[in-house]
Amino acid sequence: MAQNCLHKGCGKAFTSENEECIYHPGPPVFHEGQKGWKCCKPRVLTFDEFLAIPPCTTGKHSTVDDTPAPEPKPAVEAADDAPRAVPSAKTNDENTLPPPVARVPQAQTMSRPSASPAPPESESDDPSAAIPPGATCRRRGCGQGYNPDASRDGENCVYHPGQALFHEGSKGWTCCKRRVLEFDEFMKIAGCKTKPRHLFVGSGKKGGEEKLGSVRYVSCTSYQSYHITTSGAHAIHGTRNDFYQTPASVIASLYLKKIDTSTSSVTFTSASTIDLDLHTSDGKRYQNSMALFATIDPEKSSYKIMGTKLELTLAKADGASWPVLRADDQPTGEIIQMGRAGRA
Repeated sequence: MAQNCLHKGCGKAFTSENEECIYHPGPPVFHEGQKGWKCCKPRVLTFDEFLAIPPCTTGKHSTVDDTPAPEPKPAVEAADDAPRAVPSAKTNDENTLPPPVARVPQAQTMSRPSASPAPPESESDDPSAAIPPGATCRRRGCGQGYNPDASRDGENCVYHPGQALFHEGSKGWTCCKRRVLEFDEFMKIAGCKTKPRHLFVGSGKKGGEEKLGSVRYVSCTSYQSYHITTSGAHAIHGTRNDFYQTPASVIASLYLKKIDTSTSSVTFTSASTIDLDLHTSDGKRYQNSMALFATIDPEKSSYKIMGTKLELTLAKADGASWPVLRADDQPTGEIIQMGRAGRA
């Protein structure tokens, strides 16, 4: 009988405990609006991006949740019980106010642009799209695993149509009223809306062509959604990337495991575009024509395929600072001006 793995970041249905499981062994970390896992480095802003951070550890499936609890916060020190000094009364019985205190002007906080909204989710699965083994429902709060031996006619999907809401330590969903304090309790909040049939793969197509997602800065897709293409490969809809920069170059990492160097290609087609055609050894494929934020020198640019990612070293054409990697990415508002290369 199929069971759902309780490891964080996995949640797949499995029949044998010897099956490979990729998961997060550490607890979630939420700090000053950023979200991530203690066991790995990616930090994101939205909850959907947090749920899509790729798991970092390989092991075996388990029905026991062995994720360590978050470290307890230090206890608040007890308030000082010493009585406060009371100013003595004036001998002339006049009730005078203390001298005014000069106000320090408060710095105006710069509003940060909201994260770009995720593309609208399909309402139902494409009947022609194959559902991969171990797939889980993509609707928030459901997490039901796919059982190929069961009929889908009587399926009911109970999910959250709203967004995750974290505020001053409380956690909940915008679509319903319940609020909890612990992340594990938040993940157990039952959905508040029901639809017939689960959503395992979505539409998978747009206009008769493959719907291949684009790479977004600090966006990620760990429960990688994909469908089977005409060539038999699983077309990956999206993957995560990040970057850092120097005055002369941008070093970008595109995270995709098991890239096959013999069948994959990375082409610097122009000073502002990179064509990616990445095949993995486990039968997946990622294609994208990535438009860059600024121009580069293709002849001086290079790439390196590693075990878990593709690393691009992009030589800047003008030495200017890049606030984002792609031309269609939304700036986060946190831009570090680095000046121009070659200038004192």
